[in-house]
Amino acid sequence: MAKTVILGAGFAGQYAAIVLKDALKGKGNHEVVVVCPVTKFTFIPSLIWVGVGQMDVKKTQFDLLPVYKREGISFVHGLATEIHPDERYVIVEPKDGAGKDPVRVDYDYLINATGPHLNFAATPGLGPDGGYTQSICTPDHAEHTAKKYLELVKKLEKGERASVVVGTGHGTCTCQGAAFEFIAQIHNDLKDRGLRNQVDLKWISNEPQLGDFGIDGFETKMMMGSILFTANDMAEALYTEYNIQVQLRSHVSSVDEKFIHTEDVEGNINKIPYDFAMLIPQFKGKAIRYLDKDGNDLAGKLLNPAGFMKVDAVYGKPYPELDGPDWPKTYQNPLYKNMFAVGIAFAPPGPASKPMSTPSGAVVCPAPPRTGYTAELTAKAAALNIVDMIEGREISHTASMAETPGMCIASLKGSITSGSGCTIGIYPIVRDRKRYPEGNGRDMNATTLDMGLAGAWIKKGLHHAFLYKLSAKPMWKYMP
Repeated sequence: MAKTVILGAGFAGQYAAIVLKDALKGKGNHEVVVVCPVTKFTFIPSLIWVGVGQMDVKKTQFDLLPVYKREGISFVHGLATEIHPDERYVIVEPKDGAGKDPVRVDYDYLINATGPHLNFAATPGLGPDGGYTQSICTPDHAEHTAKKYLELVKKLEKGERASVVVGTGHGTCTCQGAAFEFIAQIHNDLKDRGLRNQVDLKWISNEPQLGDFGIDGFETKMMMGSILFTANDMAEALYTEYNIQVQLRSHVSSVDEKFIHTEDVEGNINKIPYDFAMLIPQFKGKAIRYLDKDGNDLAGKLLNPAGFMKVDAVYGKPYPELDGPDWPKTYQNPLYKNMFAVGIAFAPPGPASKPMSTPSGAVVCPAPPRTGYTAELTAKAAALNIVDMIEGREISHTASMAETPGMCIASLKGSITSGSGCTIGIYPIVRDRKRYPEGNGRDMNATTLDMGLAGAWIKKGLHHAFLYKLSAKPMWKYMP
C-alpha cells in the first residue's frame, strides 16, 4: 500500500486528490490524504464579484468533507508546518481544536499544493489586516472588500467624489489578471449606479506594458491575418473607453491612510491619493520548514528565494537565455523523487516577462501566474506520475507551461444580459522561441482574443463547471 499526502485543497490540491484517488481505484489499498487548514473549497476567480457585492461568497464554495467521504479520501484539518523528506513525514498543527498537540502524518509520496503566502508585510501599510488597502485573494478578504466598497457607494450617493486605485501592491506581484477584472467590475458597477463620473479610477501595475499579465502579453492575428492585435492594444483601448488612469512599471513602497507611495523604473516618486484601494500583495511560499534527518534546514536546497519548491526546471539562467525547454514538465523535485510541487507552490525557472528595477534597486517584474487551469494541469501530471511510480514505471506525464494552452476568460461585467468579458486563448502559455520562432515563441494560429457578451456567459459557465468538476460529481473526470 502507498500513502500519498497532498498539502492544500485549492485548485491544484483538490484536483490532484480526486484525480489520484480515481486513478488508483481497483489497484490496491492505496491511501490519499489531504492536509488543509480550511474545510471549504473556494473558487477564487469569482471573488472579483464578491468584492463588489454582486455575489454571495457561499456561491463560490463547497464543503470538502462530504466529497472526501464519498471518494474515500482522508482529511487532516490542519496546517503543515514541517516536512521531513528523509524520514517521509509532515508535522501538522491541528485546526479543529485549540491546544491540541501537533500531529505527525507519514507519507510515501507528497504533493505540495499549498498555494501562496499573501505577503502583505512586504509593503508597509498594505492589506486589510493592519493596513489600509483591500484584497480579493481570500473569501474573508473579498467579503471585507465588498463592505468597504459599498460604504464608499453610500458616500457617492450623497454627492461626494472619490479616488479609487486598483492594481499590484509590490514590484514582484502576480495575478494582474484578477486586478484587471476587479477594476472593470468597479467601473461597470459604478456606471450602472450612475456614479461613475464622481470617481477618479486609477490602475497601478508592475507590468512593463498594459496587457502583460505576467506572461509577456500576447499577439493574435486579425482580419484574415493582415493585422497583428496585441494584449496591449486590447487593454489600452479598454482603459481609454473606461477612462482609467494608468501608472505602469511601478513598485508600491508603502501605503498610509491617505496616500499610496510608489517608485517607477524611471525613478519617478509618486504619492497617489485614494479613498478606496485594492492592491494584490506579493506572493511567497508558505512558511514550512524542510528538515533533514539530522534536523538541518533544507530550504536552501529545496526552495527558491521566494520560498517555492524547486522541481524539474532549469534554474539560474539569466532572463534573455530562458526559453520554453527550461520550464518544468513533471513537477518532480530533483532531490527527493517522491515529492512534487504544483500550482503556485512550484518554483518557476524565472520570470516570463522582462525584469526591471527602480533606481533605488526595487525589483519590478511580474511573477508568472500559475493558477486556475494551469494549476489543474500541473496537479494532474503530478498525480498520474505518482501512479506511475506506485506501479513501478518511469514517470510519463507532463504539463509544461511551454507546452500547454492558456485559457482565460476575464470578466468585465458579470451580467448575463448586459455583461462582457475577454475570451483569451494562447498557446503555449510561456513563450518557446526556439519552437515557434515566427510567432515570437507562440503558435499564432492557436492564439485568439474576443470581447463581448459571450465572454460573460462563458465566465459564469466556468464558475459552475469548475465547482461541479472539483466536487467530483458524476462524469467530472470527462470535463476538460
